[in-house]
Amino acid sequence: MSRLAPARTAAGRVCLAILIALVVVCAAWALLTAVGESDGAVTEGGARVFDDDVPAVANLDPRLRRALRQAATHAARNGIEIVVNSGWRSRKYQKQLLRRAVATHGSEEGAARWVATPDTSSHVSGRAVDIGPARATAWLSRYGARYGLCRIYRNEPWHYELRPEAIDRGCPSMYADARHDPRMPQ
Repeated sequence: MSRLAPARTAAGRVCLAILIALVVVCAAWALLTAVGESDGAVTEGGARVFDDDVPAVANLDPRLRRALRQAATHAARNGIEIVVNSGWRSRKYQKQLLRRAVATHGSEEGAARWVATPDTSSHVSGRAVDIGPARATAWLSRYGARYGLCRIYRNEPWHYELRPEAIDRGCPSMYADARHDPRMPQ
């Protein structure tokens, strides 16, 4: 054994300890930042609009949930199922979606076309729902005003919010995207 062997062994132990510490920190970070169903995350395939045990549905504004259920009941008569792909979201979940959008679109400005901040998102307040599949969005686009359900953004055919006045007057004009929505701070 060379006289450097003990130093290499000690250095190896230090490197291993650092590696283990990094793994533990990364795992802890993943647990702390992970979102789940209690934050409003919906499983692949979405949730039914009548799933009161799913927080993304249960925590929607009661008026929005009622209108959505009325629309879903009538859509079902036409063989169309309206699925909730996203509804109410916790601030933590919204923040995570925003971070992902910034990473995807390269900037906060680019992300703002698609994802609002936790302070401005209608999902966090339970006043917005993203629905699917495409047949359901097409049906709701055509008949949603009858229930006060309106598309808000032209770039998001799945995003609906309650506009009760639409029952009598039709849905208001859509914004190109969230950056043009006056409710969003610039």
